[in-house]
Amino acid sequence: MRRFWRAQRDGPRFWRAQRDGPRLLRAQPDVNPPPVDCAEALQAASGFDDVIDVRSESEFADDHIPGAINCPVLDDRQRAEVGTLHRQASIFEARRRGAALVSANIARHLEGALADKPRHWRPLVYCWRGGNRSAAMTHVLCRIGWGARSLDGGYRGFRRHVIRQLDELPPQLDFRVICGPTGSGKSRLLAALGAAGAQTIDLEDLAQHRGSVLGGMPHQPQPTQRRFETLIWDCLRHADPARPVYVESESRKVGDCSVPEALIGCMRSAACVRIELSMDERVCLLRDEYAHYELDPAALLAQLECLAPRYGNETVRAWKALTESGNWDRLVECLLYEHYDPAYQRSIDRNFSRASVAAVVRPQGMSESAFATTAAALLAK
Repeated sequence: MRRFWRAQRDGPRFWRAQRDGPRLLRAQPDVNPPPVDCAEALQAASGFDDVIDVRSESEFADDHIPGAINCPVLDDRQRAEVGTLHRQASIFEARRRGAALVSANIARHLEGALADKPRHWRPLVYCWRGGNRSAAMTHVLCRIGWGARSLDGGYRGFRRHVIRQLDELPPQLDFRVICGPTGSGKSRLLAALGAAGAQTIDLEDLAQHRGSVLGGMPHQPQPTQRRFETLIWDCLRHADPARPVYVESESRKVGDCSVPEALIGCMRSAACVRIELSMDERVCLLRDEYAHYELDPAALLAQLECLAPRYGNETVRAWKALTESGNWDRLVECLLYEHYDPAYQRSIDRNFSRASVAAVVRPQGMSESAFATTAAALLAK
């Protein structure tokens, strides 16, 4: 009888529920799905369409999961505001203000960056430690009907995964180290090898630095150490252990970025390939790659001053005089003979145990085609 009166009250809705109840229950999205494990989430077959980093813009700039898009639920200013309330007012007031800001930001993202996402979109969402920020975004996306999941442990869990894999992955790979004095074209050969289909890791490109006192790239800041390590990890995890991985003979530091210990250890024990060019070719190559210093001699003079403690004021004054007179060929020759070549040879002898028996390659010129030919010949061996 009770069922009858409910049917009279609710009419067609009641009878549809009786008929379709199990099917409708199965079709409803899980609005509080469990977090997904980091290793599982990062697998290529995980099936996530996008990775959303809901941390603030400065947290995202410091480092983030490769390929992630930034949709902050609290920006830097708002995080500071909520934090101040938490310290100076009360947890309740901080939570109330934070909830208002988070709700407004999620709404803005739904009408902006996420407005064109299809019905069956499946994103992975993370914040700093898999807490309130990612939970709020994931809940809203699931209520809409999207198959959103949060990352267990958030960025902090991802960072632990990266650190662990930076120790585990390098020993699994077969590295080949391209060595040769400054200006011999190591980076160009590495690029040619990559274009020819070889596996390469360009540490200088990842670090945005050429690895010497003059190696800073104009108007291009270096990544943070965490970002540098994430970029290296991303290269390592995609490398095929059955094929060689070519790298340059870098030192422990590339500018301000430090190469992970396990990676530098594997590089230093790896087989080497030595590239050679004539002195004239090296001078020409270096003038091309460091052309920004010829356009801004003052910047070069400032960097040369950093070498005075090592070589003395008299030597550095001679280099500065060549700079001020625009005698670029002579300046480059002096820097190679007096600074770069001796320093490089000491480093190679001390750190790369197999450099003395390295195979030698000599590009026939400095053109792109010359390096492509050299790369093809090296890969054919």
